[in-house]
Amino acid sequence: MKMMLSEIAKAIDATIDSNQDVEITEVQFDSRLINVNALFVPIIGERDGHDFVFAAKDSGAIATLWQTDHEIPENLGLAVLRVDDCLAALQKLAKYYLQKVNPKVVAVTGSNGKTTTKDMIRDVLSTQFNVHATEGNFNNELGVPMTILNMKINTEMLVCEMGMDRPGQLTQLSQIVSPDVAVITMIGEAHLEFFGTREKIAQAKMEITSYLKEDGYLIYNGDEPLLNNLAQNIEQDKLTFGFENTNHLYATNVETKQKQMKFQTNLDEDINFTLPVIGNHNVSNALAAISVGEVLQIEPSNMQNALSHFNLTKDRMQWLEGDAGEEIMSDIYNSNPTATRASLSAFSNVSLVDETNQRIVVLADMLELGEQGPELHANLVTAFSKDAINQVYLYGPLMANLYSQLIKIYPETNLHYYDIDHKQQLIQDLQATIHAGDLVLLKGSHGLHLSEVLQALL
Repeated sequence: MKMMLSEIAKAIDATIDSNQDVEITEVQFDSRLINVNALFVPIIGERDGHDFVFAAKDSGAIATLWQTDHEIPENLGLAVLRVDDCLAALQKLAKYYLQKVNPKVVAVTGSNGKTTTKDMIRDVLSTQFNVHATEGNFNNELGVPMTILNMKINTEMLVCEMGMDRPGQLTQLSQIVSPDVAVITMIGEAHLEFFGTREKIAQAKMEITSYLKEDGYLIYNGDEPLLNNLAQNIEQDKLTFGFENTNHLYATNVETKQKQMKFQTNLDEDINFTLPVIGNHNVSNALAAISVGEVLQIEPSNMQNALSHFNLTKDRMQWLEGDAGEEIMSDIYNSNPTATRASLSAFSNVSLVDETNQRIVVLADMLELGEQGPELHANLVTAFSKDAINQVYLYGPLMANLYSQLIKIYPETNLHYYDIDHKQQLIQDLQATIHAGDLVLLKGSHGLHLSEVLQALL
């Protein structure tokens, strides 16, 4: 990004407190990540970003936004843009820069799979276009503007992941990006604590279409009745994907291989797709990416090649080799009942090296499920088969509900429970149990920090 400070001031209706116009090559809200010629944006969150302006200056910032309700420090030595609200100004600047670059925008949301789907779409579109996409978890009202402002000026396609944890959030994000294509992967139980029912989650996800361009497309999972009902109110063109033959695009001849999925589609059964990840849910994610590719006229052979080796974001069903020679499927970025069931199903179908090896599952609490949390944990019992999963390790107070159900089908020697302050014992027991050739699944919400368990095993 390159913009003169005067252009930025005009774009966000800011008062500029400087006689010197300078070129800004970066916008940053984290003073630790500042580079030279940066515009610092002090965001007010748990801490007030204004308190870090001198650190930002020392790192190379040459200008800063500054809220009018804060006094400017003496001897600041930076060009200052006075605004009423720094976050709102950042969003306004992002919208301006997006219109200036003018790429096609693909916005992706969903209870599960949005990051993996974003990764797939990015790689599919990159076969024919200059693409910029969300990195990490930059998918909220702060992350989406930063994703936009990190675009290069020659970007032709922007793939923007959008998360939400409250009603109205996706409406706001949709207004910032005005998508050409909106994608909804699926509706699960994520954020039940805030929404109460899956119906309300579906309604909130549909907010992504609030500012969908008039000639845009809505691409969504047609196997979900809640989405089918809500989509009837959308005037733009719609494409559905899934496993049912009532969808515009559906998978055929799905096969699970060791660490791979193979499938074809109804649109061209001469093309065989291969994914470097397992699970039918990832086939569904790929169908969403193929649908986007169809709308944006990507050659089928290019989609086939891209999906065969797409770059998956860290800790989403990522295979790693453990210190004892075991193979670990790290799926610890986040967790909810639908995602956990999908991971368990996929993991159960991975072949063992020989009959002396074990499939070992480590599950931590699934957060943000509200009052339904205990019941949803207990109900995971139906996803287990003691013939497919040999050892089960459960961590966290909510997982006690699943333990009470699994004890009915597993012998005590194969079922292990740990309260929240016994993580080190969990690690020690796993290290004593795991042998070369074993398969280990780690799955849990980010707040339980299974990353510490993973690092110990690595």
